[in-house]
Amino acid sequence: MTDEIVVRSPYDGAEVGRVPKHGPDDVDRAVSVAAKALADRPFPPWRRAAVLDRAALVLAERSEDFARTIAREAAKPIKTARVEVTRAVSTFTFAAVEARRLTGQMVPIDAAEVGEGRLAFTLRIPVGVVAAISPFNFPLNLVAHKLAPAIAAGCPVVLKPASQTPLSAVALARLLTEECGLPVGYLHVVTGGGGEVGNALVEHAGVAYITFTGSSEVGWGISAKAGRKKVALELGNNSPVIIEADGDWDKAARAIATAGFSHAGQSCVSVQRVYVATSVAEAFTDVLTKLVDDLVVGDPLDDATDVSALISESERERVMSWIDEAVSEGARVVAGGGLEQGVLRPTVLTGMTADMKVSRDEVFGPVVAVQAYDSLDEALRLADDTRYGLQAGIFTSNLASALRSARELRFGTVLVNEVPTWRADQMPYGGVRESGNTKEGPAYAVRQMTEERLVVIQP
Repeated sequence: MTDEIVVRSPYDGAEVGRVPKHGPDDVDRAVSVAAKALADRPFPPWRRAAVLDRAALVLAERSEDFARTIAREAAKPIKTARVEVTRAVSTFTFAAVEARRLTGQMVPIDAAEVGEGRLAFTLRIPVGVVAAISPFNFPLNLVAHKLAPAIAAGCPVVLKPASQTPLSAVALARLLTEECGLPVGYLHVVTGGGGEVGNALVEHAGVAYITFTGSSEVGWGISAKAGRKKVALELGNNSPVIIEADGDWDKAARAIATAGFSHAGQSCVSVQRVYVATSVAEAFTDVLTKLVDDLVVGDPLDDATDVSALISESERERVMSWIDEAVSEGARVVAGGGLEQGVLRPTVLTGMTADMKVSRDEVFGPVVAVQAYDSLDEALRLADDTRYGLQAGIFTSNLASALRSARELRFGTVLVNEVPTWRADQMPYGGVRESGNTKEGPAYAVRQMTEERLVVIQP
């Protein structure tokens, strides 16, 4: 009998489902079948687009079922889970567009004497079997960001979802294979731990491309072990936002009260570090504190809930220890910091300094830390003093300040008058430094999942 993984709600520990506990032999079988499917069953672009269109339609029709699955397995508040499903529909919709317009280009080969009389163009060819390793925090949409571009590119996928939240991925895979016309062999889900299943995928000779979303430490470890495989990494961040005195700091406070605590801060672009001009720091902090104190903590299936449990008790204890450490180093808790119904209340710290763990590392929890600054020079230096580089934001009414920030902040995305948590699923999303090496968004990922082949014809 196959071993099982029992999936439990992070909120109350109730069992919400079971999935098989796979191992390296299962990975080997899945990769072999996927490779054979690619070789034996051509998957033309019009069929890829039809599958993706159908997936977007059916997913939209079943949005509430998927939202409830996300809420139960991830403790993501149901209203936030509904947004995730809507975004996944968008991801499939944009991928369908890319399947239809995935083309090569004409090459002016006769621009040189040697090419006279010849015709040259490029084709986009599926790169091969894709190994997709997804995290727990967006158990549907981050899976969609791997599967949808792979389908658009014509690549078979072996997917390993996070062990804590595999149910959304399994349901999505079933929808694609049983109801949307995805060819047999083009999608396999292997559920199990990273040490066995994840490593077996990374090291398998039949895998051509690895796409991973998760921690920087694990991601760069995968890159080191992957050899000649193409590797796409979407990793962590400790997202900064700068609030200039001339910016709309009240709007910023309201945005941060959501963006810093959505899904208990368990997003790589959750607002974490807030740098506020000294002249408005007290007023800003007062507004932010009141807004955060009003956030509703509790059952993720309750429509009123804004913040629910972290993914595990060990993560809750870790985040609380970081708060305690910051306080011991001079920070002050002005909102939250304690438990309510076993859930860590959303927490705001003031007096942050650059050497505190809540500033230096990725908290990945419901904690926002505030620090005042005296000049934009200082704010830019503080915001950029990090090993990460995914997204950053600035609130200002000064165009020169906005453009200077865009040029000087070394992040994959710099948002002006918006929090760094903002993302549209079709945009080129990705980081630099330890935050990653690629861009997601269907238009960008689908090209990375193909190889460019040059064709030269001598009539």
